[in-house]
Amino acid sequence: MSFTATLETRDNNAIIKLAGDLDASTAADFKSQVEAAAATSPNHLVLDMAELDYMASAGLRVLIFAKQKMGQDVEIYVVAPQELVLGTIEKTGFHHSVHIVEKYEEAVTA
Repeated sequence: MSFTATLETRDNNAIIKLAGDLDASTAADFKSQVEAAAATSPNHLVLDMAELDYMASAGLRVLIFAKQKMGQDVEIYVVAPQELVLGTIEKTGFHHSVHIVEKYEEAVTA
């Protein structure tokens, strides 16, 4: 399946919607959206993963990059990750560095 990463800003939150398969060939697209999001100086980075079917280690590297790029003051929320993607995040321990929530509203009201 193809991959898309789209950035939207709403109420000083940067929201990146991810869909498809995130792997080495598509990670650069995600990274560019993270860089664009960081340029908006958001309060939160919200990663909508409801339609993300697969994430390889290259995607995890971009998540780590996002955490570093956003800095200590920006909370990162992972919204509605599918079981396979959540398993990948949990196996690496990265779930301790982000907030995993089921709905977008949980991220923006935090």
